[in-house]
Amino acid sequence: MEKSTAIILTHGMLATSNAKTCHGLLRGTERFDILAVIDYQHAGSDAGEVMDGNTLGIPIFASVAEYKNSELPIPKYCVVGVALHGGQLPDDFREELYTAIGSGMGVVCGLHTFLSDDPYFNALAEKNRLELIDVRKPKPRNSLRFWTGDIYSVKTPKIAVLGTDCALGKRTTCRMLMESCRKNDIATEMIYTGQTGWMQGYPYGFIFDSTVNDFVSGEIERVIVDCANESNPDLILIEGQSALRNPNGPCGSEIILSGNVTGVILQHAPGRRCYDSTDISIPLIASEIGLLSLYGARVLAITLNEENMTDAELTAYQRETEATMGIPVVRPLKEGVDRLIPVVREFMGF
Repeated sequence: MEKSTAIILTHGMLATSNAKTCHGLLRGTERFDILAVIDYQHAGSDAGEVMDGNTLGIPIFASVAEYKNSELPIPKYCVVGVALHGGQLPDDFREELYTAIGSGMGVVCGLHTFLSDDPYFNALAEKNRLELIDVRKPKPRNSLRFWTGDIYSVKTPKIAVLGTDCALGKRTTCRMLMESCRKNDIATEMIYTGQTGWMQGYPYGFIFDSTVNDFVSGEIERVIVDCANESNPDLILIEGQSALRNPNGPCGSEIILSGNVTGVILQHAPGRRCYDSTDISIPLIASEIGLLSLYGARVLAITLNEENMTDAELTAYQRETEATMGIPVVRPLKEGVDRLIPVVREFMGF
């Protein structure tokens, strides 16, 4: 895939979990060459340092206009780098995007607000002969398929990276595990299920929450079967969405059942007490593992999101949970995921 140049608009949200689309692209994308981030709260800083303390050499500008007046080239796209509850485009993003289009940039948006349906955005883009790419725009019904049972012909081992809530880092852990497996001579492909995965350029996947429910099972099956038949990998990883019991949008059982998935890496934030944007308590990790086992999936390891906890608290939780559950408990952003390779190999029967 030939990369297109892009800047990412986070507009004051770069240091928050709302900027998870931006964070994913900063950590790696085969679709875009990221030139800068636009965020007025952190202008003048390095994007990687704001995200997780690691320098990336990607500058932050306060506005699209400030970027335009710099010595850097005008990119092909401005990417909306946030994911928000409800998926609506905030009003204060509009002016920045108007400036981007007026400066010669197309726009890539993964929100539920479709810019290509907005008369003003559409007219402005047409005037400047630029693209508006709405990643979450539903596919035509005639391009979707129902579940057929073809999944049972796939012999490739499959592991889903699921979580106990949304916005935990499931996609990041999935990518890190894919990279670690490849480094350890395990030919691995990753199935994306969200808009950021498309932006990162994975060849196989679909947008879960923009797919009509009747076709979700069939689309899960289709992308896994296509991946197995076309790439013939040793291992297939599937990015999870939300959580089995999240009342905001339960998800996970479809991936396990329709994808015939029997292995799970479970992402968990021990410092998060309630499901995102609710006052409903997240069940204990042992309860979630038990529920997954009822679906026929074995949790191979637990990976930790580090929010709201000190290093000492996380270390203590990690040791205690590993001893109690008898499976690896890993901190991906702290130590990487190489310690998962032995359990992955064991699951694969290597």
